[in-house]
Amino acid sequence: MNLLEEEGKSSVQILTVSPDSAADSIKMLDIIQQQTEQVPAFPLLSDPDHQVIDRYGLRNPETENLPYPAVFVIDETGAVRWKFVEKDHRIRASNEAILKALRELERE
Repeated sequence: MNLLEEEGKSSVQILTVSPDSAADSIKMLDIIQQQTEQVPAFPLLSDPDHQVIDRYGLRNPETENLPYPAVFVIDETGAVRWKFVEKDHRIRASNEAILKALRELERE
């Protein structure tokens, strides 16, 4: 469940944001651990009021609470440098695409 090698973790922080409650996020962590025998190496942040989800324009109007799947690469100043947003929940950003965006940011 690691996107980054150990050396990459010193300059990058991975966070997830979900509309799930903190209690439901803990349940999800338990399910992930049971299925993969690993604990995710990143925090699952709870956004039940959709404050962050709405700020990034990710709320899916076709569902009650689910945001669009998305990945953002945000630099140290808070500027979005790369993003992946998909309306189809089955399509996710690949690790390769995320790592490419991170490498490009490092080169600048």
